[in-house]
Amino acid sequence: MPVNLANNGKELAKKGIIAQCLSSLALIVIVLFIKPEHTIAVIIGSLSFIIPHSFFAYWSFRYAGATKSHLVVQSFSQGLKIKLALTTLFFVIAFSQLNAAPLPFFGAYVLTIASQWLAMFRLRHMS
Repeated sequence: MPVNLANNGKELAKKGIIAQCLSSLALIVIVLFIKPEHTIAVIIGSLSFIIPHSFFAYWSFRYAGATKSHLVVQSFSQGLKIKLALTTLFFVIAFSQLNAAPLPFFGAYVLTIASQWLAMFRLRHMS
């Protein structure tokens, strides 16, 4: 039975994405009660990182193994490019179409990034 070498990375990525979603959801609920007018900016700010990063994680772990090293590098590179394009698209939509408040938008974006870093740090020490 063949072993998929990317399974550990896939599982770690899933756990990181779950941590991002939970921290973003907590932030959205807090903002909803404290400053409801900033809720859309916080939602879009969170999604601006979660969706591109999730796509990148999926794209990066499609291939694994020494025989597919070229495909791994190529898929990682393509994933980064698509992540950048999706993030840019979210920023453009947030500020041109939704007129999102910059501070709540970037606050949610940074908190989502930080939650992913903290989740990876914690999960690394747990395994």
